[in-house]
Amino acid sequence: MLKIEYVYWLCGALMLAAGYVDFAARRRAPAAFWTILGLCFFGGEAVEAAAKAGSLLPAQIVGVAVIALAIIAASGLTRRHIADSEAEQRKASAERLRNRLFLPALAIPLVTLALVLLIPRLKSGAFDLFDSRQPTIIALALACVIAAGGAMALTRATPVTALRESARLLDALSWAALLPMLLATLGAVFAATGVGEAVAHIVSAAIPTGSRDACIIAYALGMAVFTIIMGNAFAAFPVMTAGIGLPLLIEQHHAHAAVVGALGMLCGYCATLLTPMAANFNIVPVALLELRDPNAVIRAQWPTAVVLFVTNVILLDWLAFR
Repeated sequence: MLKIEYVYWLCGALMLAAGYVDFAARRRAPAAFWTILGLCFFGGEAVEAAAKAGSLLPAQIVGVAVIALAIIAASGLTRRHIADSEAEQRKASAERLRNRLFLPALAIPLVTLALVLLIPRLKSGAFDLFDSRQPTIIALALACVIAAGGAMALTRATPVTALRESARLLDALSWAALLPMLLATLGAVFAATGVGEAVAHIVSAAIPTGSRDACIIAYALGMAVFTIIMGNAFAAFPVMTAGIGLPLLIEQHHAHAAVVGALGMLCGYCATLLTPMAANFNIVPVALLELRDPNAVIRAQWPTAVVLFVTNVILLDWLAFR
């Protein structure tokens, strides 16, 4: 069976490879950063096992590792820039391949969708070939591996070149590559500490909870505002779903849970296009493209974000109660 742990180990191996590339290039801080992070990916299963056994030691070690990552990021984790000679080589390769360069990237969502639909049917008797706990993540990982193979075939690159370029991309993103994971964890922390219940009390006092439309608008706007504040819809989702989506829309007004969850996340994604807190989407591209306006990406995206947000609210009202 292809387990979810294998995906984490693959991510950890990629981080360790990036650390080795940086170490060989005498980039000590990035090498330490990616190596520590890679070891954390490999240690996740040990932390879970220790938690079930009542031991906190592995979790404490990971906590120390996270503190070390923060110190390294704050003390000198600089982005790696492309040398002029590399830039010329990349330009020549891009002119040769033209739009075919986009094929591996486009393959990732298409293969992921195909695998998500096929995984429930891929069985050998009573034996599941894929772990049913996180089928989407497993499908995404397989799609990335397939796309990487396709990219190497298209560009005639070797696996070593692929690892080196992966390390370069991680170095270009720098600490911002961790933001989605950290912000998703922050959302889980907020949910565990009762922020969702506090939001529910505030919303119940501020809006007419008997109105279905009022609850829909409060949920959608709440997802957008929390996403703008925290920079990630994954962080906003557990808070707003626990505070508004579940008690008001699903339990009180009997909305379809899957529709509420899916369209609520899309409302949050719209807000991701509007906030500098979503640094990996809106700040890192500015640095990579060396744009003069730090808000250039947000300025280009906000009309689309507003139109999509309104569309998602309308779809939520229409589809969640069918």
